[in-house]
Amino acid sequence: MQAYRYTHTVGSKTYGFHDLKDLMAKATPARSGDMLAGVAASSAEQRAVAQMALAELPLTTFLHDALVPYEEDEITRLIMDSHDAAAFAPVSHLTVGDFRNWLLGDEADSAALAALAPGLTPEMAAAVCKIMRNQDLILVAQKCRVVSAFRNTIGLPGRLSTRLQPNHPTDDASGIAASLLDGLLYGSGDAVFGINPATDNVLQVVKLVGMMDDIIRRYEIPTQSCVLTHVTNTLEAIRRGAPVDLVFQSIGGTEATNSSFGVNLALLDEAHSAALSLKRGTVGDNLMYFETGQGSALSANAHHGMDQQTCEARAYAVARRYKPLLVNTVVGFIGPEYLFDGRQIIRAGLEDHFCGKLLGLPMGCDVCYTNHAEADQNDMDVLLTLLGVAGCSFIMGVPGSDDIMLNYQTTSFHDALYARRALGLKPAPEFEAWLHKMQIFTGMEEPGGQFRLNDALPPAFRQALLRLS
Repeated sequence: MQAYRYTHTVGSKTYGFHDLKDLMAKATPARSGDMLAGVAASSAEQRAVAQMALAELPLTTFLHDALVPYEEDEITRLIMDSHDAAAFAPVSHLTVGDFRNWLLGDEADSAALAALAPGLTPEMAAAVCKIMRNQDLILVAQKCRVVSAFRNTIGLPGRLSTRLQPNHPTDDASGIAASLLDGLLYGSGDAVFGINPATDNVLQVVKLVGMMDDIIRRYEIPTQSCVLTHVTNTLEAIRRGAPVDLVFQSIGGTEATNSSFGVNLALLDEAHSAALSLKRGTVGDNLMYFETGQGSALSANAHHGMDQQTCEARAYAVARRYKPLLVNTVVGFIGPEYLFDGRQIIRAGLEDHFCGKLLGLPMGCDVCYTNHAEADQNDMDVLLTLLGVAGCSFIMGVPGSDDIMLNYQTTSFHDALYARRALGLKPAPEFEAWLHKMQIFTGMEEPGGQFRLNDALPPAFRQALLRLS
C-alpha cells in the first residue's frame, strides 16, 4: 500500500498526496501546462479536495519542507537563507486558509502588507493564491503598493505606466524612431523605452542604447531605456562605455531554468553592480528589469515536478534579491501548450500579479497571447481592465497591439490610453509633467479635468524626433 505524506478526509473517503509539491499541483486551477507535465488534478473533485487540504496547512510548513532540495538548487537556498523571520511573525501562526482570510481583512492594509513581504516565501504566496477567487487576487493586489524609481517613479497610487516597445524586424532606426514618436504622442513610455533587438549582439546593443539615450537626453524625457538582450551582452556594452540605464534578463524559479537561460545569481550580481556603478538614475537606483512567464521551467524540463504557477512564484525570489525597477510576466507569450485559452491566460495574469506584489515587487504584465491560442483581443481587454483595477504597475505599449518582430499580440498605445481614461489613472508623475510641458497632454490643469491628447501639437517635435534616426 502506498504511503502518502499529505492526506485529507472527506466523509468516509481519504485522499492522498505524495508530497507538498503534489498537493500544490493538484490544488492549482486547471491549465494546459500542468496537464502536459502530468502533475494536474485528474478531476474537479480531486482539485477541490487538494484545495481544502492546502487551506488547512500551516504556513510554517513551507519553511521546512522544500519543494526542491536545498542542496540541489540555489533558488531554494536563496529563498530559505533570505527569509525574514521577524517580518513573518505576525502571520506565522496561520494556516494557508487563515492567511487568505487575513489578507482580505482590513488589518492587511498597504503598510502591513509591505512590512510582511520579506517574511513570505514564494511558495506561501503560491499556496494562498491557489485557494483564492479572481476577485480576491484583485482586492489584495490593489492593497499592495510597491514603488520603484530610476528617472521617474513607478507604482504610486492612481498611476499606470507603460513600456514603449518599438520593436522592428530589422532593427531599422527609422522604424524604431517612428514607433517611439507614436508612443510618446499617446503618453506611453514612462516605464521604459524597451527594445527587443532583432540582431542580438553587442554592437547592435550599443547602437540601440545610444540611439535611445540621445532621444532621452535631447528632449529631457524623464524615463529610462533598455535593450532586452542577454545580460552578458549588457555587461560587455557597459565595459565598452555604452549609456546603459537598465539591465534586463529573463529569469525562472529553479537553478536549472536559469541555467537554460545562461544565467545564475553570481552573474546577475555582477551585472547589478556594474550598472549601479554608472550612477545614471536621477530619482532612484532601481535598475534591473526582469521578465518571467508561467511555463518557462517546464519548457526547459527544469520544473522538478512542480506546477507552473509555483515555479513562476519562485522566480520572484530571484527578482526580489535585486530591488528591480520593473518585473513583468509575459503571461500568454509561450503559447497554448501552457495556457490554453483566454480564461487560463486571464487567471494566470491575475495570479502572477498578485504573487509578485505580495512578495514586494513592482509588478507589471505583458497582457498578451499568441495567434495559435484560443484567445483574442477581447480577452486581453478583460485582463487589462482587471489588472488596472488591481493596481498593476505597468503594461506594454506596441503600435496596433501587434509586435511585428516577436509575432505576438499584446496591448497598444490606445489600450493604455483606454485603461487610464476608464480607471482615472495617470502616468508616472515626472513623465506626466513632461507630457504637459511638451503640450502632448492638456486638460489636467482644469478643476476635475482629465488629460486629453493635444491634436494641435506643433509638427516640429515630430520632425525633430524622426531626424534622430
